[in-house]
Amino acid sequence: MQQLQVGILVFEDVEVLDFCGPFEIFSRTRLTPGAASRRSEDSAPFRVSTVARDLTPVTTTGGLRILPHVEFAGAPAIDVLVVPGGFGTRRLIEDEAMIAWIRRTAGQASRVTAVCTGALLLARAGLLAGRRATTHWAALDQLAALDPTIVVERDRRVVDAGVVTSAGVAAGLDMAFHVVAQICGAAVADETARYIEYPWAGGAAAQDH
Repeated sequence: MQQLQVGILVFEDVEVLDFCGPFEIFSRTRLTPGAASRRSEDSAPFRVSTVARDLTPVTTTGGLRILPHVEFAGAPAIDVLVVPGGFGTRRLIEDEAMIAWIRRTAGQASRVTAVCTGALLLARAGLLAGRRATTHWAALDQLAALDPTIVVERDRRVVDAGVVTSAGVAAGLDMAFHVVAQICGAAVADETARYIEYPWAGGAAAQDH
């Protein structure tokens, strides 16, 4: 299959596991099973990049500093957009340039996803209007207030209503496996979960269409 470009947004005060979890899963997925296949990109269905407004180092929640792979202006066409959460999303809700980039990039992507409070940014961009969605438990009311047309799912780990959203932090792992299963099949998702030794339940708790 043709490789798909996964673009993971990063920004000041992004939650570490929100972006690193999906990065690990998408970058370690292989169509050929086994540990040896992870030593090359030969059967990798995804190319994964972190994307930021510019190439300035980003300081995450907890103080980890990272260098984005690409900036908005030089980013490749993104097939799978991942918008993570973190304390930084509260500022970005009012950042029109960021919201415009998310809206524009989502319009060109084949799949749009959010982890945790990344859903707030999707809501602000109008991408969750009339859809079911979820977010971190502490931001469920804020999500509902941003757009009253959103049907907020308060007890779901992953919600797929055309746009895929997940509950907080570690739930982003389940979101990523859900997308891998959609694109590459459940067997590939299960084998990837086994490779990284993550007890993914084969999507039983995540399938919500």
